[in-house]
Amino acid sequence: MSGNVKRFSVSLGHELLEQFDRVWKSDGLPTRSEAVQAMIRQSLVQKEWQTGKEVAGAIVIVYDHHEKSLASELVDVQHNFEHVVVATQHAHLDHDNCLESIIVNGKALEVEQLVRKLKSLKGLKHTSLMMTTTGKEVG
Repeated sequence: MSGNVKRFSVSLGHELLEQFDRVWKSDGLPTRSEAVQAMIRQSLVQKEWQTGKEVAGAIVIVYDHHEKSLASELVDVQHNFEHVVVATQHAHLDHDNCLESIIVNGKALEVEQLVRKLKSLKGLKHTSLMMTTTGKEVG
């Protein structure tokens, strides 16, 4: 073990430990320690979003590409949020449906405002936000 790793013990009830072991093993994590680290990191990322820090993420939307005005509105909204939109990627899922991913980086509140604005557009089939971290606050 490297010098910057600290050991600590945790006491859990038998049932809770069994549930935890089933989950981390089914998730493919190699050890209980890795599973605990993943949970702690996830908690820290959630806290970054809750406290309004600088965050990163991806907004994924699915829509009917035949809705011509919708495509234009999507571009307009993204331009209005150019301070948080880093990049976009457009994919054709089939003849009717498109998927667009919007990579974001900025204050959590601004990203959430962008998501709300996108969700308000008529014609979107699905909108999802994947919240993650810039990596600056999470070790």
